[in-house]
Amino acid sequence: MSSRPRRYLALGDSYTIGEGVTEAERWPARLAAQLQAAGLVLDPVRYLATTGWSSDELAQAISATALPGPWDLVSLLIGVNDQYRGHPAASRRSLIADLIERSVMLAGDRTRVLAVSIPDWSVTTFARDSGRDLAAIAGQIDAYNAMIAGLCASAGVAWIDVTACSRAHPDELAADGLHPGAAQYLRWAEKLLPEALQALQQPSGSR
Repeated sequence: MSSRPRRYLALGDSYTIGEGVTEAERWPARLAAQLQAAGLVLDPVRYLATTGWSSDELAQAISATALPGPWDLVSLLIGVNDQYRGHPAASRRSLIADLIERSVMLAGDRTRVLAVSIPDWSVTTFARDSGRDLAAIAGQIDAYNAMIAGLCASAGVAWIDVTACSRAHPDELAADGLHPGAAQYLRWAEKLLPEALQALQQPSGSR
């Protein structure tokens, strides 16, 4: 494989920035480490992600931040805070579609974008102890994921499901009982690795 350092941009919210875990335990950092172990040379991961960001706030941050491309790999995980604030999935469709296209523009190629599903926080200790309607939360997250998956299919962007993983391992949490812990993020990175390797091996020009 080429020894040219690859550039990876991770876009998102608390799940991408790794609220409650160390920098090395974030799933983008774990993914980068696995890519390096596979023989790729990567620059340090560039993050544009903040705990609490919704899709419109991420879009504003992209507009306000110098992110000179093209990036060799771009990941996008957004939408949980839109759901948390009570926005129906359909009402955020155009915003998230725009974020997918912005991700493609930053990567310069659709094959170099990985969109990641929203994990199900209804299974967390925080949610179980809060007295919330867990079934309603899970249903809303399913609606968001179905909408985003459809947008990705239309855009020709890879879609990676980590929601099933979050439901299968509900106790792999950070100390706050809400955000994923290091073990959960490692599972996500392992799930993304084949798609990331394939993306980095694709010839450019597939836009």
